[in-house]
Amino acid sequence: MDLSLTFGTWMLALMPILVVVVLMLAFRWGGSRAGGMGWFVAVLVARLFFGAGFELLAVAQIKAVLLSLDVLLIIWMALLLFNISKEAGAIRLIGQAMPRLTDDRVMQSILIGWLLVTFLQGMGGFGVPVAVCAPILVGLGFSPIQAVAMASLGDGWSVTFGSLATSFQTLIAVTGLPGEMLAPLSALILGIVAFPSGLLVVVIGNGWKSLKKAFLPVLLLTVVMGVTQYLLATNSLWTLGSTGAGVVGLVVGFLMLRLPRYRNHHDEVPVHQLEASEDGSIDHPKRIWLSLVGYALLVVLAFTVNLVKPISAFLDQVAFTLQFPEVMTDFGWMTPAGPGRVLHLFGHPGAILFYTCVISYVFYRAIGLIKPGAFGHVLGRVAKSGVGSSLGILAMVGVASIMLHSGMTYLLAEGLAVSFSREFYPVVAPFIGALGAFITGSNTNSNVLFAVLQMKSAELLNLSVPLVLAAQTAGASFGSVLAPAKVIVGCSTVGLSGEEGVVMRKILGYGLITIAAVSLVTYILFVLTRG
Repeated sequence: MDLSLTFGTWMLALMPILVVVVLMLAFRWGGSRAGGMGWFVAVLVARLFFGAGFELLAVAQIKAVLLSLDVLLIIWMALLLFNISKEAGAIRLIGQAMPRLTDDRVMQSILIGWLLVTFLQGMGGFGVPVAVCAPILVGLGFSPIQAVAMASLGDGWSVTFGSLATSFQTLIAVTGLPGEMLAPLSALILGIVAFPSGLLVVVIGNGWKSLKKAFLPVLLLTVVMGVTQYLLATNSLWTLGSTGAGVVGLVVGFLMLRLPRYRNHHDEVPVHQLEASEDGSIDHPKRIWLSLVGYALLVVLAFTVNLVKPISAFLDQVAFTLQFPEVMTDFGWMTPAGPGRVLHLFGHPGAILFYTCVISYVFYRAIGLIKPGAFGHVLGRVAKSGVGSSLGILAMVGVASIMLHSGMTYLLAEGLAVSFSREFYPVVAPFIGALGAFITGSNTNSNVLFAVLQMKSAELLNLSVPLVLAAQTAGASFGSVLAPAKVIVGCSTVGLSGEEGVVMRKILGYGLITIAAVSLVTYILFVLTRG
């Protein structure tokens, strides 16, 4: 057997991904179990049919572990900060305060189903925005199905640069391309498609007739959030892309509430008269701001480390990586020698999150917002949230690394390049990314599985690699919020356990609109930049 492209070799190269797809969709396996089986199949196919020796498999797997560590450091620290802030009451206080700001249903939909979701995606992600915001929307009178669908669709545009840009960091890592090359088009496409995303949130909650009232506020917020994310991403601050966009969006949204058409028209409980907290004290604006110190500190630290070059240079002095030898399959597919992923231990985004967690926890304990003995509960919630996704990422990264080193990824890319014309591929690329995210429940995992494949396809078709990769991660961003795993998380918080299928049918059609919008924007950019 050789590495020439035939239908048989192409299907063998597809086999590990196909196994993951079938197990997750047909047998409803979780990402960690399906990823583990996909990894096992990848090893067998690479060894038996693609001539991968044990040294090649070992090199591929060790590289995968290094790459996984780069992502997992961010995931675990982001989850830790979220749960520390939750323990301090920040999320509960936001949920109490925001509904009292306006009784306008359109603005309620926008503020909670789009803006608050964006902010939470920037800081935490991993299903947290839907889990937090869906119950708030139900409390405002939206149906549980509407609430989950609104929060899910509102989240889509902010996933790539959310969670401290975990998905984008992964895109950088697996392709080996600099973030400065990939950020502009990724941020541009996502910023544009934020507009239909925000409109759909309003439509789901209030019907198509609400579009007229929603058009101008959604357009304004799209511009301010899209521009904010673009400026941050293109100035090497992509870890704060969604966070900054969410903060600016919330500020502008609150300012819009001062307009007469959006003010409360009924007697409501004033924001400063919130309900009593568990310890019997009265929550008030001062406590709200104190409880948000953790996120404010993260923004300050992240901006400082990224913008003050002497500090970033000092922190980046300690780095860890491994040098890997050249490896080759029996059929001549060669991976050159070189270093694996470089981890800057003290300047890594995960390290910045860790500093924030430590300072925040000490501060909250000192002012009494976190009680003695609470840290064990915090760690328990972090472990419960993080273990499954971590195992899934380790397995999926292993699959992608083995496929890359054995030549399977190149064969798949060559097959796609042959199947689609140069003019049509930009239309298809976002759907490939969305499919990967829908299958795995993760923009990150989709980028791991398909980013290199898409890059190779772009090279073979003489397309702009940054444009195709932007389409990949933007499509995956919207595909991830449609994934069954994410829907299950949302349904569990609003009493819809066992009815996930009903919610899936509700959001899939709307979700395809957003992915189609990504496809359209990608094609327009392709036409405009075509030489």
